[in-house]
Amino acid sequence: MATKKKTKTAPKEYVTDSSIPIKPFYQKSTKKRPKEEPGKFPFTRGIHQGMYRDRFWTMRQYAGFGDAAQSNKRYKFMLEKGQTGISMAFDLPTQIGHDPDAPQAEGEVGKVGVSISSLKDMQTVFNGIELGKVSTSMTINATASTLLAYYIAVGESQGFSSKQLRGTTQNDILKEYIARNTYIYPPEPSMRIIGDMIGYCATEVPQWYPVSISGYHIREAGSNAVQEIAFTIANAIQYIETCLAQGLKIDEFAPRLSFFFCCTIEFFEEIAKFRVARKVYAKILKERFHAKNEKSLQLKFHTQTSGESLTAQQPDNNIVRVAMQTMAAVLGGTQSLHTNSRDEALALPTEESAKIALRTQQIVASESGITKTVDPMAGSHYLEELCDEIEEQTWAYLKKIDKMGGSLKAIEKGFFQAEIRQNAYRIKKEVDDSSRVLVGVNKFVDEVEAKQKLLRIDDSLGRKQEKAIKALRKSRDNKKTDSALSKLQAAADTDQNLMPFIVNSVKTYATTGEISNTLREVFGEYRPKEVF
Repeated sequence: MATKKKTKTAPKEYVTDSSIPIKPFYQKSTKKRPKEEPGKFPFTRGIHQGMYRDRFWTMRQYAGFGDAAQSNKRYKFMLEKGQTGISMAFDLPTQIGHDPDAPQAEGEVGKVGVSISSLKDMQTVFNGIELGKVSTSMTINATASTLLAYYIAVGESQGFSSKQLRGTTQNDILKEYIARNTYIYPPEPSMRIIGDMIGYCATEVPQWYPVSISGYHIREAGSNAVQEIAFTIANAIQYIETCLAQGLKIDEFAPRLSFFFCCTIEFFEEIAKFRVARKVYAKILKERFHAKNEKSLQLKFHTQTSGESLTAQQPDNNIVRVAMQTMAAVLGGTQSLHTNSRDEALALPTEESAKIALRTQQIVASESGITKTVDPMAGSHYLEELCDEIEEQTWAYLKKIDKMGGSLKAIEKGFFQAEIRQNAYRIKKEVDDSSRVLVGVNKFVDEVEAKQKLLRIDDSLGRKQEKAIKALRKSRDNKKTDSALSKLQAAADTDQNLMPFIVNSVKTYATTGEISNTLREVFGEYRPKEVF
């Protein structure tokens, strides 16, 4: 019987509303600017040849609040509305390794994210969501190893091996010391845990991005665009050097490094920032670390629109701000995007607000026409000059940080922190004297603000979670749990990879707090020095 020949599908033809044909990409080379094609080194024009002509970015709305059951409901709602990936927010106790019944957790359980204190919670939050068929991003840092272990265990309970799981753990502890402060351990053991996770994922969870090196929080703390990418790439260099020191080869782990950037409303500068970040990173990986795999050279990044740019006054204006930031992120070539909701300057977003934020992405993707060609802003004289200026200033910062001994030394000296504070102060002064206009805040102000329907977290949730964690400790096999935690503590005193011991601990229903406290016993807690 003759076999049928496979026929190639003709590429989709794109035209404008006036039926003008649209090319895959446009370029014009000059002596100053040689031709650069998308999908090729140094990836200024995007890491994929076809970009959004082939596939839209992942629409991954950040969500999580209350207990696991409440967050499960929100994730299912957003998936039903067309979201293409899950992005998890965790409450502060989960982020800094305390169980709901710990004194440090009082008043914070479930408030800024979902409370996850055991494997049982993680099973509930993904009830009815097949982990082998969805990509999940977890915004978690100091306890990232524990949350990844929960995810692996839930996947296995659903019948998926760790090799089938796709997603990202933020796991960028350096930016916590710089800007955000949800750290637990001192820098050296924290870097060791991250190196262990990267090494473990390289073999056991190969489709996972074990670290998303974050410029978002650096920007939200007050940095400018140049500082955001310079400090983020400097942190990436530190992580790479940590992995190399542990014996990993650059092309074994670099393809699974990812990044997370902010997108503010300075439209053209943000587009330029993303282009420069790709170019600088590709050159560093090729020329400094001698990576050979093309995927090692590609800066893959998630973007979130700027929370700091949103205003409590006239919150509906935030819909417009987010739409502009969405356009900039897409024109900059993001791989994944979260759009903030109009009410996030006031509270966690309601379902209605979250849906509008998602619809913003879908309208940009499907109606605006900017996805019909790759890198449509290339060739703009203004944009290209901005790129040149940003790149020059970025390299200057990186050289300065290298002279200090790298990111860790720069953090210890307070360099990043001081630079961010100075820029934040400048912006605050400009807002105060109205030289920087914020519509609805210092100009075009309404005398009476319309009331906004807000999402509130019931304070009784903390007591409910306390009871649940105590019931869990009574129902589990505590001998198995204690044994697993003892083995974890012993391993922390050696140079063994900690991930297998953490995975084993969560499977015995050890809690987030118990695992963190076990490592606290060995590593201690970080106390920052005052920097003036």
